[in-house]
Amino acid sequence: MSRRHALACAMALCAFIHAGNAAASPTPEDLIAAYRQTVRQQLHPPEQELRYYADAADRMLRDAGIALHEPQYIAVVDRNPHVQALLLLWDDPGTGVRLVGASPVSTGRTGSFDHFRTPTGVFEHNVSDGDFRALGTRNEFGIRGYGEKGSRVYDFGWQRAVRGWGRGGIGTMRLQMHSTDPDMLEPRLGTVQSKGCIRIPSTLNALLDRFGVLDADYEAAASEGRNAWVLLPTREPVAGAGRYLIILDSRRPQRPAWSPRPF
Repeated sequence: MSRRHALACAMALCAFIHAGNAAASPTPEDLIAAYRQTVRQQLHPPEQELRYYADAADRMLRDAGIALHEPQYIAVVDRNPHVQALLLLWDDPGTGVRLVGASPVSTGRTGSFDHFRTPTGVFEHNVSDGDFRALGTRNEFGIRGYGEKGSRVYDFGWQRAVRGWGRGGIGTMRLQMHSTDPDMLEPRLGTVQSKGCIRIPSTLNALLDRFGVLDADYEAAASEGRNAWVLLPTREPVAGAGRYLIILDSRRPQRPAWSPRPF
């Protein structure tokens, strides 16, 4: 993504936010519209696919001993190499699940040193793990691993995962969800590329950040005067902010039409 396009998307997101009633929290309908208008890379899974992921997420939450008593947003990632997608869901125990939007991602690519297979499970986003913002620095290959300066890095703490090099086995990795280099790596979203973390489009990162979609714990802490520095001062928090990232593997043998390979 060019800097000009990134700026245009950011301006569009700001314009969308201020077009409505500034005093009201954005609704699921608002977020769906914002996703459609501002997230650059989108996927469109059919209804039966939404049902599959919603049921799988519900089962994994129950297996983890988690019951959602109030409507909230959840992020579901399919790490399957033939899918590589994130679905953002509005989960209302009373009325069911709605798709807010879906986008391509990149998860762990095995076969190289210090590369892990992205772990599956239910991961809680909380202040004890400590999000931060990208510095925008480049490595020796000229790549901005966390994306452009200021991009939010969502941290889910130390997790056990399968090593993708040497003799394999189980090791520990820091599970994060973040943007990636807009010029060299973002075009590769939709294929396995990362060292184990989840790479997402920069415009999706901006949407999650601006609306506080997964910031339930951070907003609670901020209301008590704690850990507020990472939150945008211009944010417009949604009602029903969530806190769960669910990573699964659909074990598909081939790529579905709704999640095409980018290159």
